Formats: sequence, C-alpha cells, structure tokens
Amino acid sequence: MKLGHTVAAIAAAIPVVAAAQNVTAYGVVDTGVEYISHIGAAKDSVLRMPNLTGTVPSRWGLRGTEDLGGGMKAIFWLESGFGPDSGANNQGGRLFGRQALVGLSGNWGQVALGRQYTMLFWAMAEPDILGPNAFGSGSLDSYLPNTRTDNAISYKGTFGGLTAGATYSFGRDTVNAGPSPSGTNCAGENPADQRACREWSAMLKYDTAAWSVAAAYDSLRGGPGAFAGLSRSSLTDDRLSINGYVLVNRDTKIGLGWLRRDNRASPTPVSDMFYGGVTYQVTPAFSVDGEVFNLRYHNSADKAWLFAARGVYAFTKRTSVYGTAGFINNGGNLALSVSNAGTGTNPAPGASQLGAMVGMKHVF
Repeated sequence: MKLGHTVAAIAAAIPVVAAAQNVTAYGVVDTGVEYISHIGAAKDSVLRMPNLTGTVPSRWGLRGTEDLGGGMKAIFWLESGFGPDSGANNQGGRLFGRQALVGLSGNWGQVALGRQYTMLFWAMAEPDILGPNAFGSGSLDSYLPNTRTDNAISYKGTFGGLTAGATYSFGRDTVNAGPSPSGTNCAGENPADQRACREWSAMLKYDTAAWSVAAAYDSLRGGPGAFAGLSRSSLTDDRLSINGYVLVNRDTKIGLGWLRRDNRASPTPVSDMFYGGVTYQVTPAFSVDGEVFNLRYHNSADKAWLFAARGVYAFTKRTSVYGTAGFINNGGNLALSVSNAGTGTNPAPGASQLGAMVGMKHVF
C-alpha cells in the first residue's frame, strides 16, 4: 500500500482527524551509516545503521485545526517515530509515541491534553545547535531527546516577545521499554500513591528578532518499579535549564546554555552541563554546525567533554545529505557513548571514543 493510501486510511478511521477543516500529513526520513570506536573493555568498533536518530529522528504525523469561531480553534497532533533501519516503531513501540494530543487554542494561548513535549524541549530547541543529532546533548543526557510525558495537560501562550508555558502529567511513562531512552516504566495514576510518576515543567522565554533567552524547570517523580533507580515516589529527577541564542547575521547563529540536574536516585545527584555552539550558512546549499559540551558531577571525578560537528548539503528544501562526527572524553567512572543514535556502544569507564556518520534526510 502506498504511503498516501495509508495516511488516508488512518485519517478516515479517526473521527477527530476526518472532521478537522485543515489536516496536514508530513514526515522526515533520516538515516545513514555510522562508525563507533572503542566500545567496551575490548575496545571493539562497529559499523551500523542506527535506529534512533541521524541529524533528527525519523517520523511521520498528522496535525490539524478546526475553526470554532471567535478566534478559537480545536487542534490535534498525532506523530509517530520509527527506526528507518527496520521500520519498527520507536518510543517503546507506541503507534504515536512522539505526540498524541488534542486541545484548544486562541489569543490567550493553547491548552492540550495527551502525550506531548515538556517545556524543557521548547526551551532548548533553538539554543542547542545540534539538538537530536547523533552526536550531541543526547549523548550526555538521554532524556533530552525524549522530553515527552504521557497523560499530560499543557498550557503555552505567547504575548508579544514573552512565551510562558507549563505541563503536568498524572503518569509520565506508561510503556516498559527499557532500560532505554524510550521507556522508564513509570505509569503512575496510582490511587495508592498519588505522587508516583508525576511530572511537571514550566518555562519562560523571551524572543526578539536578533536574540532569545529562556529558562525552564522539569521535574520527574519516581514510582514502584521505575528504571534508573527512581523506584519510590519520594525520589525526583529535576533539571533546570538557562540558555539563549544570538543571530550574529543572517548566516550565523550562536547558542549557549547551562543545564543543572539534581537526580536524587544517583549517588552523585548534582551535575552541570555547559554547552556552546555555532551554525554558519556557508552557501545557500551548504551549512556547517559545531558544538562543545562539558558535563561535570559535583563532589566526584566523573566528567566528560564532547566535541561534535556537522556539514549539510541541501539539494532542495526537502532533500539533503550530511556528514557528522563526534569525540567524547570520559573522566572518572563515566562511560558515556559518543553516539545517541542507537544503544549498546558505551566505552569502558573513563575512556574516550570517536564516532562518524554519513547520511541522507528527506522531508515530506
């Protein structure tokens, strides 16, 4: 069955999609071949086609609006992530694991219900230059490319240059798919423990034509059986983000940020991640990006430096090819992989690692 026929069939099967006045089908397919060195104590290497991300994760989706009058609209958003290496659903096998929400919007902002991004995502989306690239911030903190929660209520509104937003989840992750970035086994919505697996986030962001600054706070609460040691509802994993970017000119953008993490399930709970990056449009078709990250744990020898770069050549607005590379230097007992494009490539504790990838992205 052709993709267009598949999308049409799904739209016909979902009443809220069929009833919307404006429906858009869209997607991204992004994959390539990746090389990773110094894996494990044996210092093996691998050549693979990863399943989580390239420059961005592969996905397809449907979004739409219906005009309700008086400046108010009904909205919906369904977005499915998949691994282009095998075609399997990501996000723990969910059909719409990236987003599945319905809501209302108007001049006062937007309220939405369902699985959706937390405010940490919206705060970091632009200052983190490489974002979900195979070598980037997700290599140091696997939550950052997965800042979504189930069972969530959100509000986000923009008034002039100021954007304010918040989320609250009654049970942040209903899918057991781990331990992995896509599932943390914390369903929540438990009458015996109403704090279990709750999530909340808040953001303030100010934008001008030439620069932007943002602050966000994201708090994850544990629950019985949750992964990463968050096995009790009294345990929390909190992140504070302060960042911003400057448009030097129409071809150059600089992003800077600080992420403080306080993970009460860890023996070294407090860490700081600093990052800075630049993107430069060399020609209308060719751009280069580079970013440096430094992660340090308080009262510990654990630390890491990550250096990453990417070059992208666009044949058209929809089709591009790229090359990207990264180098990580772990310190102390850290054994973070240079790559967040797939799992199973961690080096030995305290070791360094090199990664490189060439690939292609098509937007439809």
